[in-house]
Amino acid sequence: MAVKVVDMEQTVLEPGGAEVPCCAPLMAAALPAVQAGELAKVFKALADPVRLRLLSLIASAAEGEVCVCDLSTAFDLTGPTISHHLRVLREAGLVDCERRGTWVYYWPRPAAIGRLSALLSTHRGEFDSFG
Repeated sequence: MAVKVVDMEQTVLEPGGAEVPCCAPLMAAALPAVQAGELAKVFKALADPVRLRLLSLIASAAEGEVCVCDLSTAFDLTGPTISHHLRVLREAGLVDCERRGTWVYYWPRPAAIGRLSALLSTHRGEFDSFG
């Protein structure tokens, strides 16, 4: 994921080439209060071990997306509990989904994950890419 830096303001390049505004790394500049509040919601969503693992399973899916039926089998939790955790991830903007017949398929939102990556970077200068 490529990141462009202009006066400590960054943009994350989405797969389609669209630029999404991003923040300066924590090591380079303090977060404005509004941005800190927005990012806290995302980090709160990731602060739960089940949601962190769900995001990992979704982001690492070989096909780029995964059916909720496959996610449910990875946990010893009820369907409604898994659905709640997926809703929290979706509301935080980390994943998106689509219903296909009786199943729902989830995929990661690379721009949102890229913004977190850029924020947590220890680099202070230009960024070439994030892995």
